[in-house]
Amino acid sequence: MIPAADRTVPRPRLRLVASDLDGTLLREDETLSHRTARALSELAGRGVHIVLATGRPQRTLAPVYRQLPIRPWTVCANGAAVYDPDTDTFPHTSSLTPDLLAAACARIRAEVSAAVFAVELDGGRSMRHEPGFPLHRQDLTRSAAGEVSPEELTGRPAAKLIVKLRDTASTADAKLTRRLATAVTQALGAAAEATYSGDFGMVEISAPGVTKATGLSWIADRLGISPDETLVFGDMPNDLPMFAWSSHRVAVRGAHPEVLAAATAVTGGNDDDGVAAYLETLDIRLGCDIRRSTPTAPAPGATIGA
Repeated sequence: MIPAADRTVPRPRLRLVASDLDGTLLREDETLSHRTARALSELAGRGVHIVLATGRPQRTLAPVYRQLPIRPWTVCANGAAVYDPDTDTFPHTSSLTPDLLAAACARIRAEVSAAVFAVELDGGRSMRHEPGFPLHRQDLTRSAAGEVSPEELTGRPAAKLIVKLRDTASTADAKLTRRLATAVTQALGAAAEATYSGDFGMVEISAPGVTKATGLSWIADRLGISPDETLVFGDMPNDLPMFAWSSHRVAVRGAHPEVLAAATAVTGGNDDDGVAAYLETLDIRLGCDIRRSTPTAPAPGATIGA
């Protein structure tokens, strides 16, 4: 029985679920399980808005949409663009200006001599990179990626600036990624937003203040939804701003330590359909109430709802 004092405090109603993709919603082979697709579809059928939030550029989203029975908006390029798949447009964008791109590259080169750069253009519909930039396997066969000079690289507004170290494609690991992220962050200061989304030697830079949280809050504001009515899932440092914005934050097992520390709950890993497992435990009988009004942060490694 609920204590009388608690009856006067309404539990927040779940109106929006936002999830990171790689390492969170998608399995390691980049597939979306039928269980996860069903859980998201069932919530959408009950009026809950679903949003994908990723560091990925727009051009890599088609395989994800093919596996989903719904077509949610996506916060892509770490908040630099909000993508509507039904109209194939970006209702909201926040770009790095050419001047800021040039200044950021100069600052980083001064601190990291082996740095090489790429930019995501038009929300990530295409990429341009310097000579020597290690390409991801997805871009090796794509005409969307093209090599340009350092001067050409910074000549147009970009959704995202990407930094890697020359000739490290096969040796990148967590330690190298964190060292590079620290060096880039120190070089930029408050001039731009630096983060990373995996332990593969890549740092991603957005315009000042642009994060997954700004993209997600832009969508939430349009829908009249508050952070208290939003549930987010994530695993890496580029999810931390989204965790800071939402009142209900779920990390997957094996997430980055800072993400685990910021979470209000922890679920199973992405290969174990952790997001689906958590969503299946929500009390949907009372309008999709979030099951914990004031959850306590779990110890790293704990599993709740898996």
